[in-house]
Amino acid sequence: MNELNLSRRKLLAAGGSAAIAGMGLIASSSAAAQEQDQYGIRGVEAPEIEIDYWIDGDGKESTFSVKESKGKWVFLKFFQNWCPGCHSSGFPTLKAFSDEFYGHPQVAIAAVQTVFEGDWVNKQEAVRELQLRYDIPAVMGHDPREKDSEYPSMTMINYRTGGTPWLVLIDPNGVVVFNHFHVDRKLLIEFMKEQVT
Repeated sequence: MNELNLSRRKLLAAGGSAAIAGMGLIASSSAAAQEQDQYGIRGVEAPEIEIDYWIDGDGKESTFSVKESKGKWVFLKFFQNWCPGCHSSGFPTLKAFSDEFYGHPQVAIAAVQTVFEGDWVNKQEAVRELQLRYDIPAVMGHDPREKDSEYPSMTMINYRTGGTPWLVLIDPNGVVVFNHFHVDRKLLIEFMKEQVT
């Protein structure tokens, strides 16, 4: 059995109700497992995120590429400014993960505001405001939906997200191994430490 499968088994054993379904790190109930399979693209090669607005941790224009990050573990966090779960869970997870792995040569981190409602609040300017509020050093972007469209942003469509906050973990081969609303951040960090040390 390879190291990744051993790590999955270890996380399953450690987590109880906050353990793993699929890649894991989420509630192990059958509803959570079904939700994990209903949304997302687990087991599929991660698509590129094609947006025009990226900023680095200093608020300067930047870029990010899922494809160019191949060979690294890629942590993606999708959010909206007005999303209560993003503030109570999503950003604290992004902050904790960034504090631990930002700048690590085997890890890439990006967060994208994926707009599907509340266009008047979930604006491009909110990305920098949130980056400063939560002291996020990682690159962050903004993916608005088409003006007057009822459809969500293209990133949400391509990644089949269930909304926000949404977390995606991509392995070094470029394959999505985890996607879900929530994660046990302690187990996630422990898992990643095992992968990159």
